[in-house]
Amino acid sequence: MRVLVVTAVAAERDAVVRGASAAATGTAGADEAPGTAERIAEEASGPVAEFAVPGYVLHRPAPAGPEPLVIDVLAAGVGPAAAAAGTATALAAAALSGSPYGLAVSAGIGGGFTTPAPGRSAAVGSVVVSEAIVAADLGAETPAGFVPVTDLGFGTVEHRPPEALVRAVAEAAGAQRGEVLTVSTVTGSAERAAALVAARPGALAEAMEGFGVAEAAAAHGVPVLEIRAVSNPVGPRDRAAWRIGDALEALAGASAALREALRAAPAETWSTS
Repeated sequence: MRVLVVTAVAAERDAVVRGASAAATGTAGADEAPGTAERIAEEASGPVAEFAVPGYVLHRPAPAGPEPLVIDVLAAGVGPAAAAAGTATALAAAALSGSPYGLAVSAGIGGGFTTPAPGRSAAVGSVVVSEAIVAADLGAETPAGFVPVTDLGFGTVEHRPPEALVRAVAEAAGAQRGEVLTVSTVTGSAERAAALVAARPGALAEAMEGFGVAEAAAAHGVPVLEIRAVSNPVGPRDRAAWRIGDALEALAGASAALREALRAAPAETWSTS
């Protein structure tokens, strides 16, 4: 089985590669506490191969011996358009080569909502696995407020990953399950954060690429998943409160858990919705 993991930037890609490499070399135990990516980075020693596809380079952590699981990691750029373009290119190249991907994963860091449905909050350093990947600002502004593009009679604003896969990866990563919102403009006010949660009460995290990955995956008939490690609260932009390093560590740990979950899961877990 082949899995494509798409990130926005190189730092996220490298965190995913470190985590997946640690899982492949057996240095990441299933019972490890979150936040162990610094140790993972030091211990993961498997080689990483690089493969070119038109306009991009894929990074592939070494598999564990003869196992059939292959994970390719691509840094496609920031935002849903760049993510869709990179994902579609990699999926098409794989299909044309006769070795198509069976799963696409959008992975990276993002903002966490601190005022979602009662009893749920995505704290900095935690991990969220998507129950739904939602285009939160795709639509039109009207005198009555924002209207999603689906209400205008076009397209879609939501993709749902396979439920069994979501459960398996969340359990392996010690993550929460919830909606991950894709936005083209990062939220910068408490009012906007509240409006997003009012529109999507299941929202736990916000990022900029998931829906682009999901749209490309859907066009190729490939199931999709999104994993986000929380680097900051969604709302007023306070750089002093950002914890990029902690989030990248959490992302590496979640990537190790993803590989372990995919190893353990039967194919139908992630090939069907």
